[in-house]
Amino acid sequence: MRILVTGANRGIGAALCEELVNRGEEVLPTARHADGMLSLDVTDTASLRDFRRRMGEDSLDALVCNAGIYPDKGQRLDDGYPPEMWAEAFATNVTGVFLTVQTLLPNLRRGTAPRIAIIGSQMGSTERAPGGSYIYRATKAAVLNLGRNLAADLRPEGIAVGIYHPGWVQTAMGGRTAEIDTHQSAAGLADRLAALSVATTGRFETWDGRAHPF
Repeated sequence: MRILVTGANRGIGAALCEELVNRGEEVLPTARHADGMLSLDVTDTASLRDFRRRMGEDSLDALVCNAGIYPDKGQRLDDGYPPEMWAEAFATNVTGVFLTVQTLLPNLRRGTAPRIAIIGSQMGSTERAPGGSYIYRATKAAVLNLGRNLAADLRPEGIAVGIYHPGWVQTAMGGRTAEIDTHQSAAGLADRLAALSVATTGRFETWDGRAHPF
């Protein structure tokens, strides 16, 4: 498969690119600013237009929407969560996903068994709401809804969409005490991407293949 990954310069994105390359896949790693990677800022319409121009008529078999931020860790309900933080997080975690999919749809339509993997989080599940992290949780709930609706609209075209919880991962975002490392998460996500098809489109699953409650 020819696979494009956003947010590929660190953490889960970097590990996933490494895993996919080791499996013999052709990987197009992208990031806002990173040496040796394709430049793509999912929040910048000019960057997206330029990237679409550079892709031209090339086909794309899979898109992994991994780029994301968690700006509100440690914010206090009484005096935190400023409006600018909400806007930044939604621009990256939700709007950025939609715009990336929209931009690359012509290339995906030329691909073989095209598929889109959206890296979500169990923190977006309405059944797991222990409080706090309001911005991040809200963006991940929104992108889960976005993925479900994209799956419905793209299924008639043969384009599958999966939404995945990557696990609680030992990254700058997840922290050192997280349950799994990036390689474990990446291996599981690569398996999910390989298994994704129109028969399974719209599902919300964990990195290791378990159905996750919405």
